Amino acid sequence: MALKDDLTDAVDGTLGTAFEEREGKKIPTSDDIALSNGAVKLDAAFLYADLAGSGVIAKLCPWDTTAKIIRAYLDCSVRIIRAQGGEIRSFDGDRVMGVFIGDRKRTDAVKAALKIQWATENLIQRKATARFNSVKNNDVKIRQACGIDVGISRAVRAGIRNNNDLIWIGRPPSFAAKLSDNREYPYCTFISAAVYDAMLDEAKLSKGVNMWEKRSMKFAGVDEDVYRSNYEWTP
Repeated sequence: MALKDDLTDAVDGTLGTAFEEREGKKIPTSDDIALSNGAVKLDAAFLYADLAGSGVIAKLCPWDTTAKIIRAYLDCSVRIIRAQGGEIRSFDGDRVMGVFIGDRKRTDAVKAALKIQWATENLIQRKATARFNSVKNNDVKIRQACGIDVGISRAVRAGIRNNNDLIWIGRPPSFAAKLSDNREYPYCTFISAAVYDAMLDEAKLSKGVNMWEKRSMKFAGVDEDVYRSNYEWTP
């Protein structure tokens, strides 16, 4: 069959799919969802951790130094997300997505984000500056941002047999990714109003002081209330 015919059949089949949706009781993996028509509905908090300016780092540093910095950032992010009760469900270059469920999902996701900022500032930046002349001599600033939103999403599989992965449909993962694109150092953690309004005070206050500043940004053409923080949390 010619590729054109193969693509035509694939598009017709995909667009004609009738999904069989079920409620998610846990964070699904690819193996939990049928490739042909499976869908899992999940109420979850999504955290995107995104290393900023990796292109500049690559320009100023040798490739292996850049690789080590990116690996260190992703390594710390993954360890923190998992230690805080989340699960990793996506990597995209120098970005990782964590998913949290349960009654504490907002609070756990926020604490994870603040800990990722601590690790970036106090471990990765300091140790990379001490170890690599290209970082020290070029005054390379290792920055990152985390974005978090919460709500109902659907997980489905996309791709073909042996070449597929989960994709997440809905506002929360999309908005979390958008929030992680912010570059407003020293403000490095950005959360939606839906996260802020229902998270516990342990993630909202530091010694009685509110760690969050309200602002507004556009998402999908609508002005949204969001909150940013320049705080960090020592693991």
